[in-house]
Amino acid sequence: MFTGIIEVMGFVESVTPRPSGVRLCVRAPLEKWGYRPAAGDSVCVSGCCLTAVEAVGETGEGGDGVMKFDVIPETLSKTTLRTFTPGGRVNLERAATASTLLGGHIVQGHVDGVATIENITTEGEWRVRLRPAVELMQYMAPKGSVCLDGVSLTLAAARPKEGWIEVALIPTTLDKTTLREWRVGQGVNVEADAMAKMVVNYLRHFASVGTGLASGVGTL
Repeated sequence: MFTGIIEVMGFVESVTPRPSGVRLCVRAPLEKWGYRPAAGDSVCVSGCCLTAVEAVGETGEGGDGVMKFDVIPETLSKTTLRTFTPGGRVNLERAATASTLLGGHIVQGHVDGVATIENITTEGEWRVRLRPAVELMQYMAPKGSVCLDGVSLTLAAARPKEGWIEVALIPTTLDKTTLREWRVGQGVNVEADAMAKMVVNYLRHFASVGTGLASGVGTL
């Protein structure tokens, strides 16, 4: 899992089509981010949990900070990774550990869908309005958490009936992530809060039989 606190911005080195999807190579600035993932390590790339296929070594191939990932069709269909091109910037975060400071919220790196940016206001307050897929609005609540392009954010507003959400961005977020580069009409990776998804799933599928389940406790 991750926390949604971006550690560094990287660059897309290359996107190479393969029979099983694409091989995505991302360059991370080692002078800013000393982390070198081993083969099999998880890295969050603009909100998507990807697995490193090779170790990033100290010298030789990969020693320049280039991380390699295989991105399958399922991921390409659900995220903005299908639009990645060489030179584009991405948000990077290594997987959390038991000792990681949880400065954001629990992020799985499992993108639920793509939202479209509808409006950006930069005067007085940097505020962005986005329209997620309709089915994601049930997880959006004012002051709740959401992960956008890998960044843990608080929902400044959510209007389920109107189908949009808003986030207010602080200067630190704008300086340390790619969110300053957002443009109207752009797609953004969305991961809804995991706890919200669990609650909605329970209420939808099990709440009506909750009393019966409770009465059966201890009778097995």
